[in-house]
Amino acid sequence: MRLAARNPRLAARDADEAVKLILDMLGAALSQGGRIEIRGFGSFSLNYRPARVGRNPKSGERVQVPAKHVPHFKAGKELRERVDGDGPQDGAQRSATAALAAD
Repeated sequence: MRLAARNPRLAARDADEAVKLILDMLGAALSQGGRIEIRGFGSFSLNYRPARVGRNPKSGERVQVPAKHVPHFKAGKELRERVDGDGPQDGAQRSATAALAAD
C-alpha cells in the first residue's frame, strides 16, 4: 500500500518533498559527525575506518585504501523484534509491507 493511498489528502509531490528534506537533514547531520536516533527504529552514526592496504580483485594488485568515515546503522530493539516476528507486525502485515517495499 502506497503512502498516498493511505493518506488521500497528501499530495504525492508534498510527500516526496518531505522525504527528500528529511533525508537531506539526516545526511547533513551525519556529515557533521552527529549521531541520529529514531526511537523505535534505530540509530545512525559514523564509524572510522583507518587506512589499509587492499587488493584490486581484478588484477590482484595491492592498493592503498585511504582512511575514511562510513555510515553505520544499528537497529533499535522494536525494529529487531518486528523483523524477527515477535513484534506487532507479523503475517498479513509483513506481506503488505513487502508489497510496499516492492513499489
